[in-house]
Amino acid sequence: MKHLWVFLIIKITLFVTACTATPRGEVIVYAVAPLSGWQANGGQTVVGGARTMADQLNRQGGLLGYTVKVIAIDDQADSDVAAEKAKEIADAIKQGKKVIGVIGHLNSGQTLAAMQVYKDLPLIVITPTASEVSLTKQGYRNFFRVNATDAAQGPALAKFIVEQIGGKRVVVVHADNEYGNGLRDQIANAFKSLNVTPVAIVQIPEAQMTYAKFIAQIKNANPDVVFLAGYETEGMVLLPELRDAGITAKFICSDGCFNSTYVDEAAPASEATYVGAITPDPKIVGDKQWWSDYQRVESRNPETYSVPGYAAMAVLAEGIKKANTLDAARVADAIRALDFATLVGKITYDPSGDLKEQRVYIFQVKEGAFVQVFPKP
Repeated sequence: MKHLWVFLIIKITLFVTACTATPRGEVIVYAVAPLSGWQANGGQTVVGGARTMADQLNRQGGLLGYTVKVIAIDDQADSDVAAEKAKEIADAIKQGKKVIGVIGHLNSGQTLAAMQVYKDLPLIVITPTASEVSLTKQGYRNFFRVNATDAAQGPALAKFIVEQIGGKRVVVVHADNEYGNGLRDQIANAFKSLNVTPVAIVQIPEAQMTYAKFIAQIKNANPDVVFLAGYETEGMVLLPELRDAGITAKFICSDGCFNSTYVDEAAPASEATYVGAITPDPKIVGDKQWWSDYQRVESRNPETYSVPGYAAMAVLAEGIKKANTLDAARVADAIRALDFATLVGKITYDPSGDLKEQRVYIFQVKEGAFVQVFPKP
């Protein structure tokens, strides 16, 4: 009987110890995106998605026994700033901080600038939204996306413009940056395969207060569709000026405008316009529990880029679990071998870090909200 009591005491002690065991420490994931300026809303929603996934992980015991800490960094949508922030992350690693990954950057230009630093660091980089094709042609071994690239977006948008909304006289407007220039080439080639030649291709500087000096060139082309390869910083300024000039052509912009800032700031002109997307709508893919979990962390509703931010963190976590280590090289190999479902859909990678299954969506603004029109939900 005495031995039985000793056995029970030992079992109880072990159980209590297991239940109250302290974490092994913390690991850091940096979420780097614009957190100030016109693109702040998009960046903040990426951070919110990453934090939601981290919170879920921590409530389940963390990653390999470590608590996951997400630190948000503002790259200001500026490539020089992005490179400096990447160097700060490199310094944190040198100081001995256990950094396992970067979720970011939001934009292609800033991602390309920062990868010049990240490529040599022992961490994993997963962009939620950067779509410029060349990013995964650089031979990086630690870089992945959870979004489609412009090589998929360009043909999908061109086909929609020609076959679904009857575009015959199309003006292509593009921001003069890595993203806008790359998508211009992709959609121009796609139009060519459809035997359509844009009546004008207009290059505009990014993030200006007005595009008035380009309006006449667009109007003189007499378009029935105007396509913008740019961000909300261009769309919310250009579109109202087009309407004020009497240009009634249908307007469709790329995934860079897929956030509420474009809808709100361009209103009422944004109503009935079309927007491409390379990640799905949280209203469609997120269930009630996911929304509740997000609100628990952020005290606000999810937005369009919350989904890829969440999925990027999920990919990083799954890679670490599969590799059963924090070693970046082994985690990268594990990520390349993944085959699992996330809010952005099935995740499987090609050797370069691109999704094997590229998914593109098109939305129309109806009553001030995005409504998916392709593919039919």
